[in-house]
Amino acid sequence: MELWSNKVSQLRAAHEALLSRPNEPVEGGNGIYTKYKYPILTAEHTPLEWRYDFNEDSNPYLMQRIMMNAVLNAGAILFEGKYTVVARVEGADRKSFFAVAQSPNGIDNWRFWPEPVTMPDGNNAPATNVYDMRLTRHEDGWIYGIFCVERHDETKPFDTSAATAAAGIARTKDLIHWERLDDLKSLCQQRNVVLHPEFIRTQMVNGKCVNGKWYALYTRPQDGFIETGKGGGIGWTLVPDITHAEVRDERIIFGRQYHTVYEVKNGEGPAPIKTDKGWLHLAHGVRNTASGLRYVLYMYMTALDDPTRVIARPGGWFIVPEGSEYIGDVMNVAFSNGWIVEDVQRDNVQCTKDCRKVFIYYASADTRLHVATTTVEQLLDYCLHTPEDGLTTSASVEKIKSLVAKNASMSK
Repeated sequence: MELWSNKVSQLRAAHEALLSRPNEPVEGGNGIYTKYKYPILTAEHTPLEWRYDFNEDSNPYLMQRIMMNAVLNAGAILFEGKYTVVARVEGADRKSFFAVAQSPNGIDNWRFWPEPVTMPDGNNAPATNVYDMRLTRHEDGWIYGIFCVERHDETKPFDTSAATAAAGIARTKDLIHWERLDDLKSLCQQRNVVLHPEFIRTQMVNGKCVNGKWYALYTRPQDGFIETGKGGGIGWTLVPDITHAEVRDERIIFGRQYHTVYEVKNGEGPAPIKTDKGWLHLAHGVRNTASGLRYVLYMYMTALDDPTRVIARPGGWFIVPEGSEYIGDVMNVAFSNGWIVEDVQRDNVQCTKDCRKVFIYYASADTRLHVATTTVEQLLDYCLHTPEDGLTTSASVEKIKSLVAKNASMSK
């Protein structure tokens, strides 16, 4: 009994040391954002009560009865004054589920809530797997979560790896009780669907401007579970009723492009951030390499008066896996579906909207969750002053030469 109790005490002490470990900014960097030394959430951060049976009679060897594999792609929101993520947690059985974790500062001391999220199926067919929730605090007063719902493709009964992807939709006021709405109805498979935070009150119908109140969705249409096929990139659709959402008129607002970081597929990350100069968007892009698919993050901006009109598209990637971030279950992957922008009031100092701090929560190698910090001002500067991808080698060289010439003229 005493030996077993000592093992439990040591286990709890080690776990607490991990949870309370201070995080440290990585020195240097690119001036756009600051990365941090330690991942903020991993499988080892999950509560011990999720993994161990703490009854000596039924678990005399103190074995993990339920093992966790990874903590990754998390939606994020400021909730009741705390930095809050709804993370994707994957068990050893490959099943993912959602769990809420909170931090007092957004960088370290993350703690999961005692139990995972119970996500009802509602009127939808039971899901085999759910993951990658985007959180949107909508102007209608609800917090919405849109996530990927995976089911077996019953049209291929003998292919046990054949799957379909749909967008599940749920809403909540407290992150505990979730109302499951109908899955997004679409003629094709849908992944990485994101709800715009504001209603759209005008749209063009048959060449005429029509007033109303529509929910807006960023979509990513694709022909198959993995392959985009004819799916052209990040789409946009308006739905009058979010409880029975259906894609009826979908158009691509940011398309795929040959020999770019979003050549194979691209999709919206978290819901965009509204600024005085436009909407800031974080997205992921995918290209093929000799060692498989490479997932990176990139940014773009759209106009305030028309969130479908792209006004800035800085060339290349924004965040990529670096160092140990490269290694994990799925190599060479950086992915984000959550960021938090602070209120204007920060550290008892009134600042402008542009100086608001931004916390970007990104996962590496489908294994662990990280944070990078920046400000709205830095992101605007990056988007508005980084040159676009010229799409050819000669264009890239000319951009570099132009910068060299500018720097040379400054030194005279």
